[in-house]
Amino acid sequence: MSGCRLMRAISVSEFGGPSVLRLCSNVTVPQLGRRQVLIRVHACGVNPVEAYIRAGTYARKPTLPYTPGTDVAGVVETVGEEVVAVKAGDRVFTTATESGGYAEFTVAAEDCVHKLPEALDFTQGAAIGIPYFTAYRALVHKAQSKAGETVLIHGASGGVGVAACQLSRALGLRVFGTAGTPEGMNLVLNNGAHMAFNHREEGYTNKIMEATDGKGIGVILEMLSNINLSKDLQMLAYGGRVTIVGSRGPIEINPRDIMAKESSIMGVALFFATPEEKKECAALLYAGMETGWLRPVVGSQYPLDKAAQAHHDIIESPGAAGKIVLTM
Repeated sequence: MSGCRLMRAISVSEFGGPSVLRLCSNVTVPQLGRRQVLIRVHACGVNPVEAYIRAGTYARKPTLPYTPGTDVAGVVETVGEEVVAVKAGDRVFTTATESGGYAEFTVAAEDCVHKLPEALDFTQGAAIGIPYFTAYRALVHKAQSKAGETVLIHGASGGVGVAACQLSRALGLRVFGTAGTPEGMNLVLNNGAHMAFNHREEGYTNKIMEATDGKGIGVILEMLSNINLSKDLQMLAYGGRVTIVGSRGPIEINPRDIMAKESSIMGVALFFATPEEKKECAALLYAGMETGWLRPVVGSQYPLDKAAQAHHDIIESPGAAGKIVLTM
């Protein structure tokens, strides 16, 4: 039935700069399979990885043409015959889509669709998926953070950073965060960080070390490894861990910094999360929504036809302040 309906969607037919994100108004509404859900999209989060994929610089490249977007929030339109978790009319958010989220409708697999509590609006729902699931994977599944440890979130005012601040505080960690603007530092402090530091300030790493009484940091979540990784290794405590969430290029490091502390560097890629890991994460995050500590911070909002501007800003803006979201 949905096959003959048309919708607006962003289509990418070549890899390149933000201008390759083109709005099409005659795209067929996608068909859904037995275990899939058709969602009327109200908002879709924009993630840095989507800009890397669009540019053609990411390890995995989708088949052209494609529609970007994984983190939508909206209302279930219809469900496949074997779907039991949600029904038509439910408010939901997703952690992945089959057909792309920069569109008025999207299809997602049932296990990637989660109910959105009434306390959160659709723009907040669109800020949950990749940011919070990535933060959980980095802190829990990779770094195996323990209550009482000190965590440094290097780039804490963006989507993943804010999620990591809230989650770290809920897990009982001592939370340090960095940002590049006074606004960003206030945002970090208002979302769970005990202390905030300006990573554009000369000597800021010395201040971080002073705040640990010289003992160093147990866990670092790193959003911009190509700039910060060498400094991170020098700030770690004995047995400390750096989790690589983001990088925009190569960097030179001294392996002796790792040897001296018996520290670890580990990559974080949500793509490799098992179904069991996703369920565990979803359960904890839903508890956070119910109890109130999970409260996504939405930054700049753009209409669908300004997706190219959103992609430009997520990479080029001088300081992040919450999650960038497209609205339909």
